[in-house]
Amino acid sequence: MQRYKCAACKKIFICKSEINLVQLWIEYTQGKQTYLQLALKYNCSTKTIQRKIDLVKIECKTTFPSVVNVLMDTTYFGRKFGVMVFKDSITGQILFKQYVKQETNKLYLLGIEEIARRGIKIQAIICDGRKGLFQLFAEDIPVQMCNFHQVAIVRRYLTKKPKMQASIELWEHTLLLKQTDKESFEGELQAWHDKWRDFLNERKIDAKGKNRYVHTKLRSAYRSLKTNLPWLFTWYDNMGLQIPNTTNAIDGHFSDLKNKLRNHNGLSLERKMKFIDEFFKA
Repeated sequence: MQRYKCAACKKIFICKSEINLVQLWIEYTQGKQTYLQLALKYNCSTKTIQRKIDLVKIECKTTFPSVVNVLMDTTYFGRKFGVMVFKDSITGQILFKQYVKQETNKLYLLGIEEIARRGIKIQAIICDGRKGLFQLFAEDIPVQMCNFHQVAIVRRYLTKKPKMQASIELWEHTLLLKQTDKESFEGELQAWHDKWRDFLNERKIDAKGKNRYVHTKLRSAYRSLKTNLPWLFTWYDNMGLQIPNTTNAIDGHFSDLKNKLRNHNGLSLERKMKFIDEFFKA
Protein backbone atom coordinates (compact mmCIF):
# COMPACT_ATOMS: atom_id res chain seq x y z
CA MET A 1 0.00 0.00 0.00
CA GLN A 2 1.43 3.35 -1.07
CA ARG A 3 0.38 6.94 -0.25
CA TYR A 4 0.53 9.85 -2.74
CA LYS A 5 0.02 13.56 -2.01
CA CYS A 6 -1.30 15.86 -4.71
CA ALA A 7 0.91 18.94 -4.93
CA ALA A 8 -1.97 21.07 -6.17
CA CYS A 9 -4.88 20.21 -3.84
CA LYS A 10 -2.78 18.70 -1.04
CA LYS A 11 -5.06 15.61 -0.85
CA ILE A 12 -3.58 12.26 0.04
CA PHE A 13 -4.46 9.29 -2.16
CA ILE A 14 -3.93 5.63 -1.18
CA CYS A 15 -3.00 3.12 -3.85
CA LYS A 16 -3.47 -0.48 -2.80
CA SER A 17 -1.04 -2.91 -4.42
CA GLU A 18 -2.37 -6.20 -5.72
CA ILE A 19 -2.13 -9.00 -3.17
CA ASN A 20 0.32 -11.70 -4.22
CA LEU A 21 -1.69 -14.96 -4.07
CA VAL A 22 1.39 -17.17 -3.65
CA GLN A 23 2.71 -15.11 -0.75
CA LEU A 24 -0.76 -14.90 0.79
CA TRP A 25 -1.18 -18.69 0.62
CA ILE A 26 2.22 -19.27 2.23
CA GLU A 27 1.39 -16.88 5.06
CA TYR A 28 -1.97 -18.58 5.56
CA THR A 29 -0.83 -22.22 5.48
CA GLN A 30 2.76 -22.09 6.72
CA GLY A 31 2.85 -18.83 8.65
CA LYS A 32 -0.37 -19.78 10.50
CA GLN A 33 -1.89 -16.35 9.84
CA THR A 34 -5.66 -16.17 10.29
CA TYR A 35 -8.08 -14.39 7.95
CA LEU A 36 -8.28 -11.48 10.41
CA GLN A 37 -4.51 -11.13 10.79
CA LEU A 38 -4.04 -11.14 7.02
CA ALA A 39 -6.88 -8.65 6.54
CA LEU A 40 -5.20 -6.26 8.98
CA LYS A 41 -1.86 -6.68 7.27
CA TYR A 42 -3.22 -6.02 3.77
CA ASN A 43 -5.72 -3.38 4.89
CA CYS A 44 -8.76 -5.15 3.49
CA SER A 45 -11.73 -7.17 4.70
CA THR A 46 -11.59 -10.78 5.83
CA LYS A 47 -14.00 -11.59 3.01
CA THR A 48 -11.45 -10.29 0.51
CA ILE A 49 -8.73 -12.47 2.03
CA GLN A 50 -11.05 -15.47 1.98
CA ARG A 51 -11.94 -14.80 -1.66
CA LYS A 52 -8.28 -14.48 -2.64
CA ILE A 53 -7.37 -17.72 -0.86
CA ASP A 54 -10.20 -19.53 -2.63
CA LEU A 55 -8.57 -18.58 -5.95
CA VAL A 56 -5.36 -20.48 -5.14
CA LYS A 57 -4.91 -23.72 -7.10
CA ILE A 58 -3.18 -26.67 -5.42
CA GLU A 59 -0.54 -28.41 -7.52
CA CYS A 60 -0.04 -32.05 -6.53
CA LYS A 61 3.29 -33.83 -6.95
CA THR A 62 3.63 -36.01 -10.01
CA THR A 63 7.09 -37.49 -9.45
CA PHE A 64 7.70 -40.19 -6.86
CA PRO A 65 10.54 -42.45 -5.64
CA SER A 66 10.95 -45.66 -7.60
CA VAL A 67 11.19 -47.90 -4.51
CA VAL A 68 9.37 -47.22 -1.25
CA ASN A 69 8.51 -48.49 2.21
CA VAL A 70 4.89 -47.49 2.72
CA LEU A 71 3.77 -46.11 6.08
CA MET A 72 -0.01 -45.89 6.20
CA ASP A 73 -2.49 -44.64 8.76
CA THR A 74 -5.67 -42.55 9.12
CA THR A 75 -6.51 -39.51 11.20
CA TYR A 76 -9.93 -38.01 11.84
CA PHE A 77 -11.43 -34.54 12.08
CA GLY A 78 -14.71 -35.35 13.74
CA ARG A 79 -16.56 -38.65 13.53
CA LYS A 80 -17.22 -38.91 9.80
CA PHE A 81 -14.34 -37.08 8.13
CA GLY A 82 -10.85 -38.49 7.99
CA VAL A 83 -7.81 -38.60 5.73
CA MET A 84 -5.97 -41.83 4.96
CA VAL A 85 -2.32 -41.19 4.15
CA PHE A 86 0.42 -43.31 2.54
CA LYS A 87 3.98 -42.08 3.07
CA ASP A 88 7.41 -43.34 2.04
CA SER A 89 9.53 -43.92 5.14
CA ILE A 90 12.78 -43.62 3.16
CA THR A 91 12.32 -40.21 1.50
CA GLY A 92 9.53 -38.89 3.72
CA GLN A 93 7.40 -38.13 0.65
CA ILE A 94 3.62 -38.47 0.71
CA LEU A 95 2.69 -41.00 -1.95
CA PHE A 96 -1.10 -40.92 -1.85
CA LYS A 97 -4.00 -39.78 0.29
CA GLN A 98 -7.75 -40.25 0.23
CA TYR A 99 -10.60 -38.77 2.25
CA VAL A 100 -12.63 -41.35 4.14
CA LYS A 101 -15.71 -41.53 6.31
CA GLN A 102 -14.51 -44.74 7.90
CA GLU A 103 -11.16 -46.53 8.05
CA THR A 104 -11.47 -49.92 6.32
CA ASN A 105 -9.09 -52.61 5.11
CA LYS A 106 -10.54 -52.30 1.60
CA LEU A 107 -9.56 -48.62 1.42
CA TYR A 108 -6.02 -49.43 2.55
CA LEU A 109 -5.80 -52.07 -0.18
CA LEU A 110 -7.10 -49.60 -2.79
CA GLY A 111 -4.44 -47.13 -1.70
CA ILE A 112 -1.66 -49.68 -2.05
CA GLU A 113 -2.99 -50.69 -5.47
CA GLU A 114 -3.02 -47.04 -6.58
CA ILE A 115 0.62 -46.60 -5.53
CA ALA A 116 1.61 -49.74 -7.42
CA ARG A 117 -0.40 -48.56 -10.46
CA ARG A 118 1.82 -45.46 -10.61
CA GLY A 119 4.81 -47.71 -11.26
CA ILE A 120 6.23 -47.47 -7.75
CA LYS A 121 7.80 -50.62 -6.32
CA ILE A 122 6.56 -51.33 -2.80
CA GLN A 123 9.24 -53.23 -0.91
CA ALA A 124 7.51 -53.12 2.52
CA ILE A 125 4.36 -51.91 4.31
CA ILE A 126 4.21 -50.54 7.87
CA CYS A 127 0.75 -50.27 9.46
CA ASP A 128 -1.25 -50.72 12.65
CA GLY A 129 -2.80 -53.98 13.80
CA ARG A 130 -6.23 -53.83 12.19
CA LYS A 131 -7.82 -57.26 12.10
CA GLY A 132 -7.38 -58.95 8.73
CA LEU A 133 -5.23 -56.17 7.28
CA PHE A 134 -1.93 -58.06 7.06
CA GLN A 135 -3.38 -60.88 5.01
CA LEU A 136 -4.64 -58.58 2.22
CA PHE A 137 -1.30 -57.77 0.64
CA ALA A 138 0.83 -59.77 -1.76
CA GLU A 139 2.88 -62.48 -0.09
CA ASP A 140 6.12 -61.07 -1.50
CA ILE A 141 5.61 -57.72 0.28
CA PRO A 142 6.87 -57.80 3.91
CA VAL A 143 4.42 -56.24 6.38
CA GLN A 144 5.57 -54.65 9.65
CA MET A 145 3.09 -54.02 12.45
CA CYS A 146 3.70 -50.78 14.32
CA ASN A 147 5.30 -51.70 17.65
CA PHE A 148 3.80 -48.61 19.26
CA HIS A 149 0.30 -49.78 18.35
CA GLN A 150 1.05 -53.22 19.77
CA VAL A 151 2.15 -51.71 23.07
CA ALA A 152 -1.04 -49.63 23.11
CA ILE A 153 -3.16 -52.76 22.61
CA VAL A 154 -1.53 -54.50 25.57
CA ARG A 155 -1.84 -51.34 27.66
CA ARG A 156 -5.61 -51.28 27.07
CA TYR A 157 -5.86 -54.76 28.58
CA LEU A 158 -3.35 -54.43 31.43
CA THR A 159 -3.18 -50.63 32.10
CA LYS A 160 0.12 -48.85 32.72
CA LYS A 161 0.22 -50.02 36.34
CA PRO A 162 -1.08 -53.60 36.54
CA LYS A 163 -1.54 -55.15 39.98
CA MET A 164 -1.07 -58.91 39.43
CA GLN A 165 2.49 -60.19 39.20
CA ALA A 166 1.80 -62.03 35.95
CA SER A 167 0.43 -58.83 34.40
CA ILE A 168 3.37 -56.78 35.69
CA GLU A 169 5.87 -59.15 34.09
CA LEU A 170 4.00 -59.26 30.76
CA TRP A 171 3.72 -55.47 30.67
CA GLU A 172 7.43 -55.04 31.41
CA HIS A 173 8.25 -57.53 28.67
CA THR A 174 5.97 -55.71 26.20
CA LEU A 175 7.78 -52.43 26.83
CA LEU A 176 11.00 -54.07 25.59
CA LEU A 177 9.42 -54.65 22.19
CA LYS A 178 10.85 -51.55 20.53
CA GLN A 179 14.41 -52.09 21.78
CA THR A 180 15.09 -55.81 21.63
CA ASP A 181 15.75 -58.43 18.97
CA LYS A 182 13.36 -61.06 17.68
CA GLU A 183 14.90 -64.11 19.32
CA SER A 184 15.10 -62.51 22.76
CA PHE A 185 11.52 -61.25 22.66
CA GLU A 186 10.08 -64.55 21.45
CA GLY A 187 12.11 -66.54 23.96
CA GLU A 188 11.10 -64.38 26.92
CA LEU A 189 7.45 -64.41 25.85
CA GLN A 190 7.49 -68.20 25.73
CA ALA A 191 9.22 -68.33 29.12
CA TRP A 192 6.54 -66.05 30.58
CA HIS A 193 3.79 -68.30 29.21
CA ASP A 194 5.44 -71.44 30.56
CA LYS A 195 5.68 -69.84 33.99
CA TRP A 196 2.08 -68.59 34.11
CA ARG A 197 0.30 -71.24 32.00
CA ASP A 198 -1.70 -72.69 34.90
CA PHE A 199 -2.58 -69.19 36.12
CA LEU A 200 -3.84 -68.23 32.66
CA ASN A 201 -5.99 -71.36 32.48
CA GLU A 202 -7.75 -70.81 35.80
CA ARG A 203 -11.53 -71.04 35.48
CA LYS A 204 -14.56 -70.44 37.67
CA ILE A 205 -18.32 -70.83 37.47
CA ASP A 206 -19.99 -67.44 36.97
CA ALA A 207 -23.41 -66.28 38.22
CA LYS A 208 -25.09 -67.88 35.20
CA GLY A 209 -23.47 -71.23 35.85
CA LYS A 210 -21.02 -70.99 32.94
CA ASN A 211 -17.41 -72.11 33.27
CA ARG A 212 -15.26 -69.11 32.29
CA TYR A 213 -11.61 -68.08 32.38
CA VAL A 214 -10.73 -65.93 35.40
CA HIS A 215 -8.01 -63.70 33.89
CA THR A 216 -9.62 -62.77 30.58
CA LYS A 217 -7.80 -59.46 30.04
CA LEU A 218 -4.42 -61.00 30.74
CA ARG A 219 -5.21 -63.81 28.30
CA SER A 220 -6.25 -61.25 25.67
CA ALA A 221 -3.03 -59.28 26.13
CA TYR A 222 -0.90 -62.39 25.70
CA ARG A 223 -2.97 -63.62 22.75
CA SER A 224 -2.52 -60.27 21.01
CA LEU A 225 1.28 -60.52 21.30
CA LYS A 226 1.30 -64.15 20.22
CA THR A 227 -1.02 -63.58 17.26
CA ASN A 228 0.84 -60.52 15.96
CA LEU A 229 4.31 -61.93 16.54
CA PRO A 230 4.89 -62.85 12.85
CA TRP A 231 4.59 -59.14 11.93
CA LEU A 232 6.33 -57.48 14.89
CA PHE A 233 9.88 -58.14 13.72
CA THR A 234 9.63 -57.84 9.94
CA TRP A 235 12.19 -55.01 10.21
CA TYR A 236 14.57 -57.44 11.92
CA ASP A 237 14.12 -60.15 9.27
CA ASN A 238 14.68 -57.63 6.44
CA MET A 239 17.34 -55.25 7.77
CA GLY A 240 18.57 -54.37 4.30
CA LEU A 241 15.23 -52.75 3.45
CA GLN A 242 15.42 -50.02 6.14
CA ILE A 243 11.94 -50.81 7.47
CA PRO A 244 10.92 -48.74 10.52
CA ASN A 245 9.20 -50.63 13.34
CA THR A 246 6.61 -47.90 14.06
CA THR A 247 4.34 -45.51 12.13
CA ASN A 248 5.59 -42.59 14.24
CA ALA A 249 6.83 -40.73 11.15
CA ILE A 250 3.30 -40.45 9.78
CA ASP A 251 1.75 -39.80 13.21
CA GLY A 252 4.05 -36.79 13.53
CA HIS A 253 2.71 -35.52 10.19
CA PHE A 254 -0.82 -35.77 11.53
CA SER A 255 0.08 -33.83 14.68
CA ASP A 256 1.67 -31.06 12.63
CA LEU A 257 -1.39 -30.83 10.37
CA LYS A 258 -3.80 -30.56 13.29
CA ASN A 259 -1.67 -27.92 14.99
CA LYS A 260 -1.77 -25.81 11.82
CA LEU A 261 -5.52 -26.30 11.33
CA ARG A 262 -6.15 -25.31 14.92
CA ASN A 263 -5.31 -21.74 13.93
CA HIS A 264 -8.16 -21.79 11.39
CA ASN A 265 -11.12 -23.07 13.38
CA GLY A 266 -14.52 -22.88 11.70
CA LEU A 267 -13.39 -23.67 8.16
CA SER A 268 -15.98 -25.19 5.85
CA LEU A 269 -15.35 -28.78 4.80
CA GLU A 270 -14.32 -27.66 1.33
CA ARG A 271 -11.78 -25.15 2.64
CA LYS A 272 -10.48 -27.63 5.22
CA MET A 273 -9.89 -30.18 2.44
CA LYS A 274 -8.05 -27.54 0.40
CA PHE A 275 -5.78 -26.84 3.38
CA ILE A 276 -5.11 -30.59 3.77
CA ASP A 277 -4.44 -30.90 0.01
CA GLU A 278 -1.78 -28.21 0.33
CA PHE A 279 -0.27 -29.84 3.41
CA PHE A 280 0.14 -33.28 1.83
CA LYS A 281 0.25 -32.36 -1.88
CA ALA A 282 -0.46 -35.94 -2.94
